[in-house]
Amino acid sequence: MKILLTGATGYIGQRLLPLLVEMGHEVVCLVRDPRRFELPAALVSRVTVAAGDLLKPDSLAALPLDIEAAYYLVHSMSGHDKNFYRSEQESARHFTTYLNRTTARQVIYLSGIANDRALSTHLRSRRAVEAVLEEAETAALTVLRASIIIGSGSASFEIIRDLVEKLPVMVTPRWLNSRCQPIGIRDVMHYLTAVLDNPAALGCSFDVGGPDVLTYRQMLLQLAAVRGYRRYIVTVPVLTPRLSSWWLYLVTSTTFSLAQSLVESLRNDTVMNPTRSIAAVVPHACMGYQAAVELAFQRIEQNEVLSSWSDALSSGVMPRNYMDHIQIPQYGLLTDRQTLRFTRPLQEVLQNVWSIGGERGWYKVDWLWRVRGLLDKLVGGPGLRRGRRSPTRLRAGDPLDFWRVLVADRTSRRLLLYAEMKLPGEAWLQFRILDNPDGSHTLEQLAAFRPQGVAGRLYWYSLVPFHFIIFRGMIENIVQYAAPSSKQLALQAARA
Repeated sequence: MKILLTGATGYIGQRLLPLLVEMGHEVVCLVRDPRRFELPAALVSRVTVAAGDLLKPDSLAALPLDIEAAYYLVHSMSGHDKNFYRSEQESARHFTTYLNRTTARQVIYLSGIANDRALSTHLRSRRAVEAVLEEAETAALTVLRASIIIGSGSASFEIIRDLVEKLPVMVTPRWLNSRCQPIGIRDVMHYLTAVLDNPAALGCSFDVGGPDVLTYRQMLLQLAAVRGYRRYIVTVPVLTPRLSSWWLYLVTSTTFSLAQSLVESLRNDTVMNPTRSIAAVVPHACMGYQAAVELAFQRIEQNEVLSSWSDALSSGVMPRNYMDHIQIPQYGLLTDRQTLRFTRPLQEVLQNVWSIGGERGWYKVDWLWRVRGLLDKLVGGPGLRRGRRSPTRLRAGDPLDFWRVLVADRTSRRLLLYAEMKLPGEAWLQFRILDNPDGSHTLEQLAAFRPQGVAGRLYWYSLVPFHFIIFRGMIENIVQYAAPSSKQLALQAARA
């Protein structure tokens, strides 16, 4: 089948794409900016990438019309659009208009379980999008409604993990007693592929979930048990939705907009309605919550996190055309350029560059980077808690603490980062390894800042005294750093 996949850069889309290709389907990925969509090498020859913005109907004119099915995996839950309820419907309407020009027989939408009467704004928005997609004239709608999705890199899992790993004692709002029916990401993928071109699924809506109905309190305590932690939870009635949002935002890696959305939605129970169960159409035994958590940690430990919620552009604060910043401007910049010649094996230094941030840190005065991340978090930036998708691999579009990867080209030995932190200007951080005539190499590290007005210049010059300490020390430690061997790591684990 020829399938159009929207949301291909998101958490679900990145995992669904290789499965569809393995099934033998021809896939067209709709993305806003193809420059920030890096396909795995194995998929390059088997996937077509099409540029288009669902909020701009004219940009959809060149999309193929001979598709047979489409996945609609678009939402604005973690975005910064205050009018997301309207914009989500607008996007769906433009998509439906496009579908009516195609030969598509089916459109599949991943929604949220919404069986309560008084729904949150986001759950009401999901239902409104369903209603718009149902208006497609020839493409029958199949809806899968899920509760909390548990998997390595999922927003829900990472928030629960952050709370458990950072807080031995949690003072929590009453929504911790709301009930949900979590489902593993592996089971979500099974259902998304099983309903494709399934006659029994056409024109139907299904609730999907795992076998366990839990409160959020129980989810936290079960994850703590899996990790071997003893945690204490105190529930209080005085935390307003806004205070609860700030609590989630400051403690976890989520954005404030996502925290607000989650807090509002958590007042609703998200438990399957047995009359809408998918079991009769797609018989399948879903894994329980504990098994899904254990599998997620297994993937993390094996460095096999295929996608993360923070991969999506809406998880940051940058403009959607951020790839326009892929070249550092030549003029109007304040810069700090450091170089260091080295004779150490090239690949070792290159790997140190590729491992920057996240658990590895920033190679010099990490506590200052953490303070900067906390300050950024307090003013609405992403802070350092997003970490990185993989401890050793980078690709264009990846989040990297409060940076976004623009270029990660190991062949040309160039890594370019663009700042997502709140700044009075724009900032880049670039690393390049250059060849020397004598066979040695030079690591070049360039910090560039384009200030906005007087505030931007004051910001830069106020930090100049720290630049030599931070940037010079960083480049020296990148060259000198020796990663512990597997034997040393085993010894450290045994001592711990």
